[in-house]
Amino acid sequence: MVSVTDGAEGTVCAPSTTRFIPAVLLATLLGMARPASGQVVPAGQAGGVMLFAGATGSGYYLQYGERKMLGFSGFVDADTRRGYGLEAEGSWMIFHQTANVHTATYMIGPRYHMTFGRYQPYAKALVGVGKFNFPYNYARGSYLVVAPGGGVDMRLSSRIRLGWPTWSISTGLSLPMEP
Repeated sequence: MVSVTDGAEGTVCAPSTTRFIPAVLLATLLGMARPASGQVVPAGQAGGVMLFAGATGSGYYLQYGERKMLGFSGFVDADTRRGYGLEAEGSWMIFHQTANVHTATYMIGPRYHMTFGRYQPYAKALVGVGKFNFPYNYARGSYLVVAPGGGVDMRLSSRIRLGWPTWSISTGLSLPMEP
């Protein structure tokens, strides 16, 4: 320690530390500093929702009267890059009718997918309403429909996906939706 006397006997003055301590702290902080760095996801891959819509041909085996029916379906998928999404689907079995028996379903539910290169396996659990027309127009019914399912989509381009044959199990519960 350095001491300074003011000429009088026994009086010792220490140097001013009010300027010395802040200077040492500033030098220490500047010596520890390093360039700031961070990772940012490129804007083209930073989440968001991808919207897909399409139509398919469908074939079903109705257990009511053991009928094989043909029809078409339309769907809309809203997927996130993290794998979670929502699917809405409508299906109309109107071809190959016997005795005017036909059915339509309208369902919505969650969907989860994983991406492996061009392939995207997925699972879904849809719930909705099914409308059934009984033989010879004797009656019509609306029923709760539960349809878990899954499949694999193949991305052909950024805008086109090809769906491999998918499976779903539609279970119509006998819970009338309307009187």
